[in-house]
Amino acid sequence: MATRQTEAGTSSKRTDRRRPAKGRSPRASAAASGDTRRVQGGVATSDVVPSAHVGENALVFARILALHVPAGARVADVTFGKGVFWKQIEPGAYDVHASDIELKPSARAARPSFTYQDGVDCRALPFEDASFDCLVLDPPYMEGLYRRKTDHMAGSGTHAAFRRAYSNGRATAEAEGKPRAQPRWHDAVLDLYARAGREALRVLRAGGVLIVKCQDEVSANKQRLTHVEIITGYESLGLYCKDLFVLVRPNSPGVSRLKKQVHARKNHSYFLVFEKRSTKISSVVDLSAGELARRSSRAPRRRAQ
Repeated sequence: MATRQTEAGTSSKRTDRRRPAKGRSPRASAAASGDTRRVQGGVATSDVVPSAHVGENALVFARILALHVPAGARVADVTFGKGVFWKQIEPGAYDVHASDIELKPSARAARPSFTYQDGVDCRALPFEDASFDCLVLDPPYMEGLYRRKTDHMAGSGTHAAFRRAYSNGRATAEAEGKPRAQPRWHDAVLDLYARAGREALRVLRAGGVLIVKCQDEVSANKQRLTHVEIITGYESLGLYCKDLFVLVRPNSPGVSRLKKQVHARKNHSYFLVFEKRSTKISSVVDLSAGELARRSSRAPRRRAQ
């Protein structure tokens, strides 16, 4: 039997494989000839969505929606802020319900086609169960914005614009009669993500998508990998981390005072994409027993929605 050269330069036996009929895909040709072998489809291309980007939130957000959220989907952006995520999204592409604990004055004018609702806390949403295809969550993710006194909050003086963009500028309220009951410092950040994540799970339909923005931080001189904490925490709720995007800022970060640098300065953040479904594979790996063991990622069984 005749032989031919493969791409690796080695010879192999020629098989009786006919060319697909003109105008017909390899898969269709194989099916028509009775060939049950799997035929790889698709075309070679470099036009793909990568996982790391340098630039602005709006660019990455548009690519995430194009990849994970079909046009016409019902989307709740529950931390809408100034609406900067939506700058590159065509009007009418999605049924967007924008809300925040305090909407910025310019938000409504920029996107008049959206449905707006002010005074909404992402930890207690006024939406029905299983009523959205997608939910967007971008709360303040730096512990310096969670303080019981405004003069202790990050973003004072020349950094006031930072506080206006990422916070409502108000101090974190204490629980009535229990001033020490609420989490503090970085744990206050995680507590907000935890409560908002449970609400997102409630209002998302089965298979719905949750898009979360976050950033790691150093708190009390300890490295806190927020994106890892959120991924593993949400997994326990029944949210599968389907994708992860890294956004690198185009300019160099600065500090107001520096004595000695002991941690790398964060110049990147994350977009995490979750899907409302449980998986058999867990992100939590236990190596303490000397062998690979994974925590079950199956969330507690809930009433069907």
